[in-house]
Amino acid sequence: MNRKNRAPIVQPEPAYFDLQLNGYKGIDFNGDDLSAAALHEACELLRADGVGGVLITIITDALDRMAARLTRIAAIRVQDEVVREVVCGVHIEGPFLNEAPGYVGAHPPEHVQPADLEPMKRLLDAAGGLTRLVTLAPECDPGMRVTRFLSSQGVIVSAGHSDARLDQLRAAIDAGLSMFTHLGNGCPLLLHRHDNIIQRVLNLSDRLWVCFIADGVHVAYPALGNYLRCVGPDRAIVVTDGTAAAGLGPGRYTIGSQAILVGEELAAWAPDRSHLIGATATMPQVAAKLERDLRLSREAILQLTSVNPRRALKKPIGQGT
Repeated sequence: MNRKNRAPIVQPEPAYFDLQLNGYKGIDFNGDDLSAAALHEACELLRADGVGGVLITIITDALDRMAARLTRIAAIRVQDEVVREVVCGVHIEGPFLNEAPGYVGAHPPEHVQPADLEPMKRLLDAAGGLTRLVTLAPECDPGMRVTRFLSSQGVIVSAGHSDARLDQLRAAIDAGLSMFTHLGNGCPLLLHRHDNIIQRVLNLSDRLWVCFIADGVHVAYPALGNYLRCVGPDRAIVVTDGTAAAGLGPGRYTIGSQAILVGEELAAWAPDRSHLIGATATMPQVAAKLERDLRLSREAILQLTSVNPRRALKKPIGQGT
């Protein structure tokens, strides 16, 4: 073949990596009846959508139920090669969160509690070494004991569902905190216009990985664009926070015990639209929106959705790194 007529060599783009995924296309990772077949199917669907790795996110509930879910996922992963390839660990979001309305988000406040070593160790044991990331509120971690412990175990500690003061965030970073979970969410709709958790995190963003739900609903794109410029391309991460309704399109669904309404904007709402309950946009949908609505380059999108999440898991940015 003439060299001039050869087809160009196309290098495959890196696969997406999602640090926060609660379910996918009808399969609820927080369901008490999650089966091996269902988790295998979810992982096949994720791979078909270009997702190379995820952290399954287990959210606040009674400790017994959280532990049982973590144990089930770890057991399934041992037996299934596809699940091992896609599920790179677990993200425990809660129960050590700020219980105040707005900050607690969709987490059941009756199961929120102050951070304590014994329940944290119990959840880590239940996950069988799979825990890569824990989200907690630093103001609910007295003396930053849990943050220090997790950091000493090689677990990434992320602040979230939090109204930590600036001095509390700094103390948490000194103790090992290296990330903030879905900035702009997990907080009330109405905040002080200057002294609020978003401004505090942006002030410290040179010391943190900062994650965003980038579906255009959880954070409106004009604000998201501002946040991304402030944080910078080397610190920002896009997650989906997808639920079992992710990829199913508009409609009414039941996730666990909660009824949800998914609108045309692909966000999951309470039936009365009083608050959001997770997200439903997939990584390919989010990438397309970022390119169309924020006019980000493909290189920038891959940095947010693939490169940075993998970097964050390997080496946190926090103090001393």
